[in-house]
Amino acid sequence: MVVPVNPLDRHDLRHRVDAALSAFLDRQGAALIAMSPELAPLPTALREFLDGGKLMRPGFCYWGWRGVVGKTDAADDPALEAAAVRAAASLELLQASALIHDDYMDDSDTRRGMPAIHRRFAAAHREAAWEGSAARFGAAAAILLGDVCLTWCDEMFAGCGLPSARIAAARPYFDVMRTEVMAGQYLDVLAQAHGLDEPERAAQRAQTVIRFKSAKYTIERPLHVGAMLAGGTPDVIAAYSAYGLPLGEAFQLRDDVLGVFGDPAATGKPAGDDLREGKQTLLVALAAARADSPGAIKTLRAELGNPELDAAGVTELQEIIRSTGALDDVETRITALTREATAAVDAAPIAEEAKGVLRELAVMATARKK
Repeated sequence: MVVPVNPLDRHDLRHRVDAALSAFLDRQGAALIAMSPELAPLPTALREFLDGGKLMRPGFCYWGWRGVVGKTDAADDPALEAAAVRAAASLELLQASALIHDDYMDDSDTRRGMPAIHRRFAAAHREAAWEGSAARFGAAAAILLGDVCLTWCDEMFAGCGLPSARIAAARPYFDVMRTEVMAGQYLDVLAQAHGLDEPERAAQRAQTVIRFKSAKYTIERPLHVGAMLAGGTPDVIAAYSAYGLPLGEAFQLRDDVLGVFGDPAATGKPAGDDLREGKQTLLVALAAARADSPGAIKTLRAELGNPELDAAGVTELQEIIRSTGALDDVETRITALTREATAAVDAAPIAEEAKGVLRELAVMATARKK
């Protein structure tokens, strides 16, 4: 049996991203420990948290770069290649920051099959029998470690080793990406506060959240950053948007489906976790808008966001979502958006190798099980 190659393993990318992050964390961790040995748990927790990440954003950044530089002689320059990998790897620190904060805001217990950062540090507080609230200590540690990741992301990007003119050209896209994901996160929190009282409006809000929290942040902006690091032109930026926005939406819709119907063994999170957290996804909003029985609407509104929702409750909500046709609609949207993205990359003015990998990444991003 031939095992398909993960497109993120082309040019040994995932291994090199992991190595770049490890080398960076070695330096940063040593600097923290030099301040105080009591800071040692922070880089240790971060290393373990980063283990098992999909590396989607570094992957899209690298192939955004490769799509441009692959059409030039610089494609074979080892020093530029290594610097581009370091720049791409910095985006995984941004993702770590977002996830650490997101897990705290959502009161999530786990991430990638391990305790969420705020839970990890709360447990450390309890085990050491320190004074005060273990939960508050865990929350404070998570907020601070997330902030450290955001700071280090910038530091790693700026010090990647690419020419300063290239970094300056990419900087506006790098900066707006960070603003967009924070704005999208706020809109996500706001959507949960509004609830399902206006299902049609809830669907509109969910689509806005998808655009800024996921589509731009996960795919479009990393591609833009990579392109500009390589000297990309406006036509390349436009082509990457035509590919990245529909694919980013499809990626998030798949994430929403997995958050309700995913296998915990694959996702690393409890079944129906998004239902307990009260995620106002397009999947849920469509179900609320289409539910044709008062009982279904009442159940959705009463149980969505119930942290004590048991397996039977998850199954009941899953059946409501299926029965309304919301799941089928979302699956149809994922397929159509993926086709749109593939067509856009076929016409993009980039290197053929990058086109092939971006086609493969489109399948990987939308057909995944975790």
